[in-house]
Amino acid sequence: MTILLMVLSVLAVLVLFGALVFFLIKIIATLESIGGDKPGYSSRLSGLGKIAFGVRAIEQQTSHLGPEVMRLNASLDQAAAGLQSIDGHLVRTIEAVVRQEGG
Repeated sequence: MTILLMVLSVLAVLVLFGALVFFLIKIIATLESIGGDKPGYSSRLSGLGKIAFGVRAIEQQTSHLGPEVMRLNASLDQAAAGLQSIDGHLVRTIEAVVRQEGG
C-alpha cells in the first residue's frame, strides 16, 4: 500500500510539473509574440516597442509641465490667501451689520 501511494505521489508531482512547464511555454510564446524580437522585424514594430515609443513621446511632450505646475501652484496659493482675506473682511462686515441692527 505504501508503495502504491508513493508511486501515485510521484505521478501527481510529474503531472503538476508537466502542466507547469506546458503553461510556462505558452506564456513565453505569448510574451514573445507581443514584444519579442522576431527575425526581420525591428523591436519598434512589436507591441511593446510601440508602447515604449509612445511612452517616451509622452514623456518628452509633457516634460515642460513640471515648472509650469509649480508656478501655477504659487499663483493659486496667492489667490487662496487673497480669498481668505476677503472672507475675513466679509465676516467682520456681517458681524458689524448684525450689531448695528440689534443695537
